[in-house]
Amino acid sequence: MLLAAATTVVLAGCSAASSPTAYRLPPTEGTFDYQLGAAYDVPGGLDVVVRDATAEPADGAYSVCYVNGFQTQPGDADRWLGEHEDLLLHDAAGRLVVDPDWPDEHVLDPSTAAQRAGIMDLLGPVVTGCADAGFDAVEIDNLDTWTRFDDAETGRIDEEGALALAAAYVDLAHDAGLAVAQKNAAEIARVARDDLGFDFAVTEECAVYDECAAYTAAYGDHVLQVEYDDALPEPFDRVCARTDRAPLTVLRDRDLVGPDDAGYVREQC
Repeated sequence: MLLAAATTVVLAGCSAASSPTAYRLPPTEGTFDYQLGAAYDVPGGLDVVVRDATAEPADGAYSVCYVNGFQTQPGDADRWLGEHEDLLLHDAAGRLVVDPDWPDEHVLDPSTAAQRAGIMDLLGPVVTGCADAGFDAVEIDNLDTWTRFDDAETGRIDEEGALALAAAYVDLAHDAGLAVAQKNAAEIARVARDDLGFDFAVTEECAVYDECAAYTAAYGDHVLQVEYDDALPEPFDRVCARTDRAPLTVLRDRDLVGPDDAGYVREQC
């Protein structure tokens, strides 16, 4: 069903049929960090880094811009409530749906063409703003919302609509000269690359869920792997010894704080 849905999206004229502007993929070796909670310098510099869209790219590093493409940003709900509330997911009783793991994030609803257009009106400038700021690529987070919100009573996202929105982000980013990373959603890695047009992947906790091979099978070495110190089922050095892990694999603290915070953790394979 995933393949059928993706094929429908592509036939509708999404990114697999577009002619992207020149962009480049991230290096597959060197120093990598995932810096969403705080942007900071690493001794010796970085080769690849992911930072929030509100931060600046790192000097001398291949910089990936984080955009929450399928949920609202924390503290950003007022931008969506009221005039744009039709772009948010509602349950059967008409109540707005929030992510239970991130209760300050409302879930976007890309089920219809009109909703997707409205979402792109608001978030498209964030994507192009990444290019304007000097980032090399963009990471679109929460691609998997349609797999997590699939119940009519508690709120259901249309699968084809979600894939179509993903393809629209890919087209926009490519046109702006950015490579685009699939974020998580291992079950559609092949579809995301071959049919939706994603260029590489950013994966969280694929070692925990034993799904790293799904990403490397689709994207080869062009996978950025992030593991968190509070959830690993084995020591990090064993993760590093796995044959299916990404060449650039980093261990971070869950809150992604900076080096001056007591909770800071960062190790790289």
